[in-house]
Amino acid sequence: MNSPRTTLYKDKQNGKIAGVCAGIADYTGINAIWIRLGAIFLTIMGFFPLVIPAYIVMAVLLNRKPAHLYAEDAKETEYWQGVRQNPKRTARQIRAQMKDVDRRLANVESYYVSSNPSLTAEIERLR
Repeated sequence: MNSPRTTLYKDKQNGKIAGVCAGIADYTGINAIWIRLGAIFLTIMGFFPLVIPAYIVMAVLLNRKPAHLYAEDAKETEYWQGVRQNPKRTARQIRAQMKDVDRRLANVESYYVSSNPSLTAEIERLR
């Protein structure tokens, strides 16, 4: 999956310093405050030789999040976060939704065809 919607970006618009934590939060679907608190906690606990350089490298290497990425729709944002977290589960959910739509459409079709004698006669006449 190499879609722009499944790529990790830094989110300068919602970021505090360089937008790295906000980008990770957007990518994972976790609230940004928890990502920031985790980074601060790891830094305080003595992992600063790992956290600070990783943050700087990510701030330099990650691209900025495009402004038009989700069209500011919360449902679309949630959908793409689900795709990034578990693409197979998302595909199963879509498949199940399509099966449900197909089943409901078949029910509507059978209702109208079976309960409408003029429609049934018209279909038979066309054959």
